[in-house]
Amino acid sequence: MARTPLSGTQHALRAGDYEAVVAGVGASLRLLTFADRHLTVPFDADEVRPGHRGATLAPWPNRIVDGKYTFDGADYQLALTEPARGHALHGLASWIEYQPVRKGASHVTLEGVVEAQKGYPWRVVVRTTFTLDADGLTQEVTATNESDRPAPWGTAAHPYLVAGDGHADDWTLQLPAAQVLQVAGDRMLPDGLVGVEVDAARFDFRAPRAIGAVQLDHAFTGLAADADGAVAARLTEASGSGVEMVWDASCPWVQVFTSDQPGGAADPANRAGVAVEPMTCAPDAFNAARYPYTTGLVAIEPEESVTARWRIAAIA
Repeated sequence: MARTPLSGTQHALRAGDYEAVVAGVGASLRLLTFADRHLTVPFDADEVRPGHRGATLAPWPNRIVDGKYTFDGADYQLALTEPARGHALHGLASWIEYQPVRKGASHVTLEGVVEAQKGYPWRVVVRTTFTLDADGLTQEVTATNESDRPAPWGTAAHPYLVAGDGHADDWTLQLPAAQVLQVAGDRMLPDGLVGVEVDAARFDFRAPRAIGAVQLDHAFTGLAADADGAVAARLTEASGSGVEMVWDASCPWVQVFTSDQPGGAADPANRAGVAVEPMTCAPDAFNAARYPYTTGLVAIEPEESVTARWRIAAIA
């Protein structure tokens, strides 16, 4: 019997010039190409996924500060999965093997279960569908609360987008976001929501411009949508080709990370892609009462479901 690759069962999809591979562990987008051009930073099937590259984040994206939160009058403590900063990072579903429910040549539906546990005593079924077509790769994530009381919830994607040859320094970013969440110190503690003009050279990408040496690992909101309610972030190279990520009102926040690594240029992953992570909620949203802005935290009622979706497509 063949051994399952370390990143889980592989689900290959194809439609026109698009190809994608979704790995079962974490329902992770392992590879996405258009006409053989990478749109995301890939990883090998038989390797432990580097960090959260391409993973589906649930039941929260980003960080819960100190792994502590209060919900519905009760206090909870989560395992600190980002030990260097002392936070609970990117949820509980990143390392579970999602099982296929339906599959075709251009689509796959996977299902994983976040079991009730210490720090998160709710059972939530996560079903996600990846679909390739002429418009790119669409991912839809639906969470169903199988507990007997409301469950706190958030989700996000975590792809590292690639515009073409080179690195983040060489590409142009367009991000229609009017506000940025500032963070304090090495622990990246939320430190106030401000207009991007507070440091326009770093944060204001409402008009497309070169990233250059700018370093980002920040959450943005105040997103400008088009007439159809869609928000698009675009990453392009000098020729004008590149990649875009598009999402709807289910994700009022987006994290942007220029993939700066502690080892700098010596690390092949350093600035090799730009993570664009549409999020249903803000960092530390489980502690929504702490903050003077709307974090977007969702409470799923028993036996009810919520859905979020986003799409990645080539810019030709």
